Amino acid sequence: MAGESYLVAGLGNIGNEYARTRHNMGFMVLDAWVNASDTFFETRRYGDVAVLSIKGRSIYLLKPSTYMNLSGNAVRYYLSKLPVTIDRTIIICDDINLPFGTLRMRKSGSDGGHNGLKNIAETLETTDFARIRMGVGHDFAQGDQIDYVLGELSSSETEQMPELCNRVIQGIKDWIFLGAERAMNVLNVKKG
Repeated sequence: MAGESYLVAGLGNIGNEYARTRHNMGFMVLDAWVNASDTFFETRRYGDVAVLSIKGRSIYLLKPSTYMNLSGNAVRYYLSKLPVTIDRTIIICDDINLPFGTLRMRKSGSDGGHNGLKNIAETLETTDFARIRMGVGHDFAQGDQIDYVLGELSSSETEQMPELCNRVIQGIKDWIFLGAERAMNVLNVKKG
């Protein structure tokens, strides 16, 4: 329906030292979307926000400035300030349980060990929000998870990011315009 508003929160950590890290996949998608659009981010309370208008719908893009493990504060704040409901909210994050390049959209679910999703679920007191997990793989020794997710993407991974960002952006558009089931059927197919 025309006039609907949506919140798309891409998770990451603020600061140049984190810009190209695996943990910042959500930020990378939103940056790509803004760079391909006629809009820009504005620094506001709890994060950077850009607004897109597509086919009569307002899409608010949020990059929380609260750091990953406190992302729920930013999401809760914008849900209270914008004309957006939880069922029109989607979170983009990295996932070490999926191979690099694998994308998974879900309408709801557990945090899967992701501290950003965990904080959002705890802060909102629900897991009933959509999410897109972007696989970063798990090529690390036991105990080295933090160094891995805060490590920079390899040159090969960096080369794949434009296509991955485009697929996630299209997945979000499908979620908005075609519904969650159709969007999941398309996005969750593994690309060779």
